[in-house]
Amino acid sequence: MANIKSAKKRIKVTEAKNAINRRRKSEIKTYTNKFNAAIDNSEFDTAKELLKTIEKKVDRAAAKRTMHKNKAARKISSLTKKLNDAI
Repeated sequence: MANIKSAKKRIKVTEAKNAINRRRKSEIKTYTNKFNAAIDNSEFDTAKELLKTIEKKVDRAAAKRTMHKNKAARKISSLTKKLNDAI
């Protein structure tokens, strides 16, 4: 455990940011699972709406450096391709 005040603060800040990042990633995974389920059930309108939501969430995660920008682009691209192939 840290003894210096600034080190204690850094620990608290890191834990808080870690929780936020975990929440963001989990939310993206949840929406991705819903998107995949919609594709499997041929609910393409729902899938399009979910794709918009996922794109927004992923871009936000990339902007906040929760996710690398190339990974974000790759994820959006693969989901868009999946939707276009399914239609």
